[in-house]
Amino acid sequence: MSGDTQCAWVVRATPIGPLLLAATVKGLVSVRFHADEREVRRSLARLRAALGARLDPGERHPVLLAASAELDAYFAGELRRFTAPLDWSLVSGFTERVLRELAASVPFGDVVGYGELADRVGDRDAARAVGAAMGANPLPVVVPCHRVVAADGGIGGFGGGLETKRRLLELEGVLPPALF
Repeated sequence: MSGDTQCAWVVRATPIGPLLLAATVKGLVSVRFHADEREVRRSLARLRAALGARLDPGERHPVLLAASAELDAYFAGELRRFTAPLDWSLVSGFTERVLRELAASVPFGDVVGYGELADRVGDRDAARAVGAAMGANPLPVVVPCHRVVAADGGIGGFGGGLETKRRLLELEGVLPPALF
């Protein structure tokens, strides 16, 4: 992207904490967890460097409006599939293949193992690489890396923290609600 490209951003309050959403004219390009002031500064600096984009607050950006409405509906239990346009500019190669497969084939309320997802993208022995792809996901929640779990039945890792992953899986009915 050229330096005169614009990227709009907004911080949204959600039941899992504040999320930083960023979008280009192509679509939603980034979702970041724990969007306190420090995380927002760090994330915006990384986006500026990665995209070569001008970053402006943009609550009225059409992609951010659509993504925000969908996130509100998702957290209210009223949305099972995100349809806001996505900008895949921050990923490529194997990571992009894995994330696109995840978004297309693992629906709300379902989970997939790291190895099974590796098999789906044609590399049966790449379970660890799938884990790395999940960690590099620039669009968590929307591209549901929380739905990827360990083969031993554990929930695996998660860039937003294990408590956040548990809460997302509870919301989708994969895990029972916490008792305490």
